[in-house]
Amino acid sequence: MPDAQTLDTLKKNIVARITTIESVEAGVETRLREIGFAEGDEVEALHFGLFGRNPMSVRLNGALIAMRRREAACIFVSPIHG
Repeated sequence: MPDAQTLDTLKKNIVARITTIESVEAGVETRLREIGFAEGDEVEALHFGLFGRNPMSVRLNGALIAMRRREAACIFVSPIHG
């Protein structure tokens, strides 16, 4: 997918579809899935914190979620155009 990127690099107010969740850090992928992240879901970056852009808030399935950018970097997304 040429448009694939990670959630932490998604620009504000852009809706994207989750394509993959991968982490080398133990437990991160499981924790993200328990929160509700899953392949095929739509996600939107809403806000980035002032210091190092942490934390960031996203909309996932109608819910607002605050998360660390390093966790968002484990979520691969493809922006939805149009």
